[in-house]
Amino acid sequence: MTSAPGYQSITFEQTGPIARITLNRPEAANGMNDTLLRELADAAKRCDVPGIKAVVLTGEGRFFSAGGDLKAVAGSPERPGRYIKGIADDLHKAVATFARMDAVLITAVNGVAAGAGFSLAVSGDLVLAASSASFTMAYTRAGLSPDGGASYYLPRLVGIRRTQELMLTNRTLSAQEAADWGLVNEVVDGADLAARAGELATQIASGSSTSQSAVKKLLLSSFDNGLEVQLELEARLIGANADAPDGREGIDAFLTKRAPKFD
Repeated sequence: MTSAPGYQSITFEQTGPIARITLNRPEAANGMNDTLLRELADAAKRCDVPGIKAVVLTGEGRFFSAGGDLKAVAGSPERPGRYIKGIADDLHKAVATFARMDAVLITAVNGVAAGAGFSLAVSGDLVLAASSASFTMAYTRAGLSPDGGASYYLPRLVGIRRTQELMLTNRTLSAQEAADWGLVNEVVDGADLAARAGELATQIASGSSTSQSAVKKLLLSSFDNGLEVQLELEARLIGANADAPDGREGIDAFLTKRAPKFD
């Protein structure tokens, strides 16, 4: 196992092809200040490299993240808008890198996910939640508007009407409600969350990074492309994957009736 030195508000560990990032300000409900989000953006870059195939993102303590740290906003010598724009930029760097990296992002939501914590939680390629977790937007309660990709991901995940309800009424969803709405893949007992996330990361890490990356690319573009453009992208990617080492290994394993061994 290797750990990235120097982080103050997150931890980063890598074991083989699996990286684990933990938001680590439990005394502040893992609130997002400039330090945490600068470090998160840097950690995302560390994951966007060959060799990392799965990333688990979770929080330390009772909260996944309560969102933006409004105490830090109020205490900053900068005017609030400038400070919030700066931390939003770093959050968005992290979200965009997670979305476009080859590795699969697994968010393990261990507790309350509010505001930008909600946005970050549901940006995962796969989302696990502890049974005690909850989800609320909370932005308009503070006179603010959503960030962290919420206005991109939520309409695609739950539709515009439910997104409007979440953003305008600040409705709180339980973990099971979030699963029923399609925001979460799986709800597990809190004591089992870390183990289940590790198990899922190991499963992903044993798969083909090139084909998993292609899945991410296809889904990321599917709402923006017309049919013919998307079909062409599918054809190009499946052709490229067939010529790649993983594709050749997968085809040979299928034909010889054995389990594939992907690098």
